[in-house]
Amino acid sequence: MDPRKLKVEVTTITRDISKLHKPTGNIYESVVIISKRANQLALELKEELDRKLAEFATPSDNLEEVFENREQIEIARHYENLPKPTLIASREFLAGQVYFENPSKGGNATAF
Repeated sequence: MDPRKLKVEVTTITRDISKLHKPTGNIYESVVIISKRANQLALELKEELDRKLAEFATPSDNLEEVFENREQIEIARHYENLPKPTLIASREFLAGQVYFENPSKGGNATAF
């Protein structure tokens, strides 16, 4: 999943509740699915950012040696400008790109 290739709005927009209700039949279940997917996306982005910033880690703990690195600042700015995971997850859910199942309803898996 590459958030840079997604066509996701970067600001919060009003959602039509009837569209969120259709895939699951329950608005609250839909919100839970979106929130769990948003958590997955946030974790992926965090791990990717940590891997990139690990290159700049210094082995010493001396605060006087800490300096600003332009590449590190650019990486941080790039990740700040990405769409938020909740917006990406909402877009995926409404586009039918999220796989989910409810074991209490007989374990029927649904991919919309």
